[in-house]
Amino acid sequence: MSIHLTNVATAVAPHLYWIASRAAGSAALLLSSISVCVGLVMSKRVAKGRLADLRVAHEALSLATIAALLVHVLTLLGDGFLNLGAAELTIPFVSSYKTLWTTIGIVAFWAMLALGLSYYARAKIGVQRWRVLHRFTALAWVLGLVHSLGEGTDAGQAWFLAMTAIVVAPALVLLIGRWLRLPKGAAAPRVGAMR
Repeated sequence: MSIHLTNVATAVAPHLYWIASRAAGSAALLLSSISVCVGLVMSKRVAKGRLADLRVAHEALSLATIAALLVHVLTLLGDGFLNLGAAELTIPFVSSYKTLWTTIGIVAFWAMLALGLSYYARAKIGVQRWRVLHRFTALAWVLGLVHSLGEGTDAGQAWFLAMTAIVVAPALVLLIGRWLRLPKGAAAPRVGAMR
């Protein structure tokens, strides 16, 4: 038994960073999809008496998403096969590895990080401006989804597609429902017009 475990450990060791990054990326996709769902349910005011509980869950999911994204990026620094540096993982168009998909992931990462943490700057930004800004979270989430479907090692695997469909479908339905709910001809509020 111990020989078998040693063989497994020896076989996994060179790929540990890659495996950890894949797991963290999948976790980020799951967590962000659930967070988008909770946020959209909050915006519809469906659970009127439970908004405080949902707000706490939404915040926890958002912070967990950010943590998973950080692990996803930082573990790639240790991957000896890809051999990517900090600039290639944080600056769009620098990486030569699947440049388009990597760039989409980088933009999604920075957008999710900034938009997720902007909650803590609401008072300085102004609540109305923050709400307008926070709507871009859906776009960052879609970019993250595109990144995982375009670059992800597991993107073509049945288990990954099933998992993605299970968590993404409810969020997409809620998001499309929100977009369809907007009155015809109504323009989004202008940030400059708010106090």
